[in-house]
Amino acid sequence: MEGVSGITTIEHTQRGSPELAEACALLAAEVQTVVDAAFECGATRVVVCDTHGGGGPLQGGKMDPRAVYETPAGDRWMPSLNNTFDGLILLGQHARAGTLNGFLDHTISSATWFEYRLNGKVCGEIAMAAAYAGHYDVPVIMVAGDKAAVAEGKALLGDICGVAVKRGLGRNRAECVPVAEAHIRIKAAVCAAFRSAAALKPYKPSLPANVRLTLYRSDMADRLAKQSGTQRIDARTVEKTITSFLDICPFQSGR
Repeated sequence: MEGVSGITTIEHTQRGSPELAEACALLAAEVQTVVDAAFECGATRVVVCDTHGGGGPLQGGKMDPRAVYETPAGDRWMPSLNNTFDGLILLGQHARAGTLNGFLDHTISSATWFEYRLNGKVCGEIAMAAAYAGHYDVPVIMVAGDKAAVAEGKALLGDICGVAVKRGLGRNRAECVPVAEAHIRIKAAVCAAFRSAAALKPYKPSLPANVRLTLYRSDMADRLAKQSGTQRIDARTVEKTITSFLDICPFQSGR
């Protein structure tokens, strides 16, 4: 949600806030724009996975019936994703934790995760989603969100379609493209992404991979350090070795 045009404060993204209903409507409209554009450009199947806070802001019953709607399920970040898909579009994206002028920048948890590294490289949710899709040889074909998130996606994935619909003014405020204009830009980018999809390669870092997480406090690392296969590096840092990018996020509860 953080990268959707019209969402300008942290209250927009929080459960229980009066602003959430407006934000959900903005999210739904942006998703509908992508669904429309995808089918107009030749898609035969579209699956929308709502991953904000584990899912919930996008109410499938009110959405376009041509698409399928889902949320993460257990260890499956995007349950329907498999090697029959031609591309992954990342919509409403935010930059990784610690990004200057990234609107509501964070990686997975703004409350606990300070820094996440994959094979020694600092990365955020864009890289994690791209690696997850790469397990199935599915490339990311488009990233939409704030200016910092789009820059992060392009730096990581190369010449993919990017749509910046807002820019962060510090972390907690954003200046947005008007919603109608944002939808025009997103629709054009989806069509361009479809044209370029066949030439794009999936993101596949080397395996086995080292994943290292630094928390904000040492007590946050205490619990994670007890998980199977986890090594404690220092007071706030733990790491694991993974053999599949389906396990790109191994430090969740119970993992």
